[in-house]
Amino acid sequence: MMGIEWLKPGIFFGSMLFALMGVGIFWLCFVVIDKLTPYDLWAEIVEKRNTALAIVVGAMCIAIGLIVSASVHG
Repeated sequence: MMGIEWLKPGIFFGSMLFALMGVGIFWLCFVVIDKLTPYDLWAEIVEKRNTALAIVVGAMCIAIGLIVSASVHG
């Protein structure tokens, strides 16, 4: 059992810092990839309902998330 070790301020705020850092890195990677593509990903998925692109972007998000979590975790 984990106990209440994670409630110590240093551990709690360290976890929050790493979570925010991971989300920030993920967002930055997504923005870079969105800028590298020749068209607007969000408009293509939402307005034109491009399902294939949505699946590719979803897989890309999962891959970026795994890479960011591995790098933040150590």
